[in-house]
Amino acid sequence: MQCPFCGDNDTRVIDSRLAGEGDSVRRRRECVACKERFTTFETAELNLPRVVKSDGVREPFWEEKLSAGVLRALEKRPVNSEDIDAALSRIKKRLLSLGEREIPSMKIGELVMEELERLDHVAYVRFASVYKSFEDIKAFREVIDALEKEDKSEQLTLSAVGKK
Repeated sequence: MQCPFCGDNDTRVIDSRLAGEGDSVRRRRECVACKERFTTFETAELNLPRVVKSDGVREPFWEEKLSAGVLRALEKRPVNSEDIDAALSRIKKRLLSLGEREIPSMKIGELVMEELERLDHVAYVRFASVYKSFEDIKAFREVIDALEKEDKSEQLTLSAVGKK
């Protein structure tokens, strides 16, 4: 590792610790030549797949674009930032686990919808309205009805488990 102060290539590691959620390593280093200390972070370089848009155009995966879409759907909703970060992390991990070099943008949209359905139903409907290009109020009603039906079946399951 090159020293950022004097440019010498001889540095030594003084301390190493896990950083973040355990997905990176924080290292304290000291330059042998000038004795200055500095911190480095080491993370695995994982390549997310390229995105194939519906018109066939291919582009790099933009983490910022994913985050912006999710945050737009969750705007002014009572969801804490840790839950949002965890959802974004799960989406990226699922994309990496697919092992594909390219992935259709529709698949990313489906993963986002799954996470939003868990986080907040209003955000889910907001995202679905754009993702599925709702044309009229009937499309909104169908999604809302499906969510209500799902909620009722979960409540019945929970009450049945509670009676045992």
